[in-house]
Amino acid sequence: MSFLYNISIYSYLIAIQIASLFNAKAKLWIVGRKDIFQKIQLAIAASKSQSPNSKLIWFHCASLGEFEQGRPLMELMKKQDSNIKILLTFFSPSGYEIRKNYSGADLIFYLPIDTPKYAQQFIEIVKPAAVFFIKYEFWYNYLNELKNKNIPTYLVSGIFRKDHYFFKPLGSWFREQLNCFTHFYLQDEKSEKLLNSIAYTNTTVTGDTRFDRVSEIARTVQKIDVVEQFVQGKNVLIIGSSWDEDEKIIAKILENQKSKILNYKIIIAPHEIDENHIQSIIQQFSNSKIIRYSQANAQTVSSADILIIDNIGMLSSLYQYGTIAYIGGGFGKGIHNILEAATFGLPIIFGPNYQKFTEAKDLIKSGGAFSIMDASEFEKTMLLLEDKDVLQTASHISKYYVQSKVGATEKILRSIPKT
Repeated sequence: MSFLYNISIYSYLIAIQIASLFNAKAKLWIVGRKDIFQKIQLAIAASKSQSPNSKLIWFHCASLGEFEQGRPLMELMKKQDSNIKILLTFFSPSGYEIRKNYSGADLIFYLPIDTPKYAQQFIEIVKPAAVFFIKYEFWYNYLNELKNKNIPTYLVSGIFRKDHYFFKPLGSWFREQLNCFTHFYLQDEKSEKLLNSIAYTNTTVTGDTRFDRVSEIARTVQKIDVVEQFVQGKNVLIIGSSWDEDEKIIAKILENQKSKILNYKIIIAPHEIDENHIQSIIQQFSNSKIIRYSQANAQTVSSADILIIDNIGMLSSLYQYGTIAYIGGGFGKGIHNILEAATFGLPIIFGPNYQKFTEAKDLIKSGGAFSIMDASEFEKTMLLLEDKDVLQTASHISKYYVQSKVGATEKILRSIPKT
């Protein structure tokens, strides 16, 4: 199985090299890893020369979502121990390109691909005192090398489901990856029971560190002048991380001149902000007064009906101005982050593909979120939320849900042995 795994890794590398010839994201993946070991070695040497007695802690995140889960722990660790240096790695350009200048980490790189040689070389250069993989990153060669070096390795905000290959009859080889973890810090009791069922008892249910992160966002959020001038105290529908299917639903409702949604100011923060997608949104909403954030000013923004956010990194702060949030992705692979909206007390609407997200199921059950199948159901939900009592109740439910889940980061940090 190890042989087959390594063959699949090399095959993936070849495939992405080919894809990089015509795909911008694949090209970033390849270019970002060029001369990677030389860059890491120079950065480590410079860091050691400045702080020879510091401890290097390695955090690995697949992409941006996992980064947001690891971020509270990184920041709290550095706050409590000034002798710690953080190395942060990403697998995906979606995480690295957006957070490559994140000030909470001392060193930020792409993770070299998971071959036996590269894993050995990386760990030999880095020599981490401890390692934290976020949510569900399982790179066999890296984990195996960490175990061979007796380096403490932790899974943070881990979540497991019955359909994971670890729990299948032929999953014994995959379970070898689990043997490499010193401890599992899990989001829920279901994950713990699954691990216990295959004899892993080095588990603690601490919850999801994302709640700590979004709670911090709400406490420290900064005002955005252009958005305040756009909103002007009116009800606001925020369309967050939208894809084309999500935008079509909103556009279809706006075609009805009697729709209640016309009473809302609308902010659209699409998941992809390439020019083709932005122009597609503008065309779909051509009957409305639209302005792009990059072109907005005090004179032009107040008269617009729709504000399109054509940058990355602003969405979490936008929810402070919202009345209702629609979160995209539910008509594709799965919904995006709904907790950033919930922490500001917004009722949340999303498409049908939400089953893998505990927070979505919890909020639907309690009345803070609503799933829709089409434009008709979206309009019915908006009409339901016209009732001020319904709106206020859903708002309180969303906000309290986040507040009740805060604290995972401190639980994890108290549990980790000092390195």
